[in-house]
Amino acid sequence: MDGYQGLTALIESAWDELNGSDAGRRDLCLDVVSDVLGTGRLTQDDAERAVERLVTVALSDESYAVRESALHAACTASMHYELSYRVVEPLAVGADALEPLLLDYILAILGSTHDQAALPVLERFLQHPQPEVRREAAEALNELRWSREPTLGETAQ
Repeated sequence: MDGYQGLTALIESAWDELNGSDAGRRDLCLDVVSDVLGTGRLTQDDAERAVERLVTVALSDESYAVRESALHAACTASMHYELSYRVVEPLAVGADALEPLLLDYILAILGSTHDQAALPVLERFLQHPQPEVRREAAEALNELRWSREPTLGETAQ
């Protein structure tokens, strides 16, 4: 088994274990997924498939720790892969139902897509009652706006 197959086997094993009933074990499985995504060695397609599953877990698991681990892993992926908004859009839709501490992850992930479709969601959180959430929304908006600015070599058409 080569290195890539080893990484994908680790993720598949983690997904199998994630179906268990023990929240602590599910949390550890998501740490494995995060570690693999953190290598940056998966294909874009494999990384996006993993993030789609992480998003599902983040929005559906009953355990706060598991939801946080899923979002942490998705955030790790967003640092190593250019995730499309389509992959993480369910987070934008379900964000209001999550705890404020989890919103930091979601806002960072949405901002890292560099997709203008995330703009209305990020702007909405500028009015959140929690200052930490407003701050993260502002940072995500800055990242989104920064990605729109032309680089030095580009000219206006």
